[in-house]
Amino acid sequence: MVSVGTVVWLSSELMFFAGLFAMYFTLRSTSGLMWAEETAKLNFPFALVNTIVLVASSFTCQMGVFAAERLQPRRTGGRFSFTQWGMNGWFILTFLMGSFFVAGQATEYAMLVSEHVSLSSNAYGSAFYITTGFHGLHVIGGLIAFLLIMGRSFAAKKFGHFEATSAIVTSYYWHFVDVVWIGLFLVIYVLK
Repeated sequence: MVSVGTVVWLSSELMFFAGLFAMYFTLRSTSGLMWAEETAKLNFPFALVNTIVLVASSFTCQMGVFAAERLQPRRTGGRFSFTQWGMNGWFILTFLMGSFFVAGQATEYAMLVSEHVSLSSNAYGSAFYITTGFHGLHVIGGLIAFLLIMGRSFAAKKFGHFEATSAIVTSYYWHFVDVVWIGLFLVIYVLK
């Protein structure tokens, strides 16, 4: 039931982001010249590195899910025996990568504000900050979920299917957030 509920909830989130994409494309279609000027201020290499880190975090998250499915919350081998890492180790790495992404977004916001692109500067600024800002809030929500899942695994006397299911549905959310970012990255940074 938890998995089904999560998928239904993610469907509503999909509609939310579909609305944000619609807003972005509508504003873009009415402000072509301004869009070209403002997108020239984006730092594509910086955003690409940030995107690669976030997409890579989906792989580390999934490795944590595989460990959770084996009911293995902690590593059973050496520190660099990645095949023997537990769920917590992979989720810590995912958390760090997600935190790197959020810090990168904050840095990019500071760079754009220094170039006079703000939420209230024009239609482009509004569309950029609203779409990427809501995505960033979802990433932060995922980071909090990872902390809760790891905390639950440490608090559990015995790591079982309940804890594993929680890890799995958290991964659904994380993968969803990553896929949404890939769409945003393509629309904002590639299709300038």
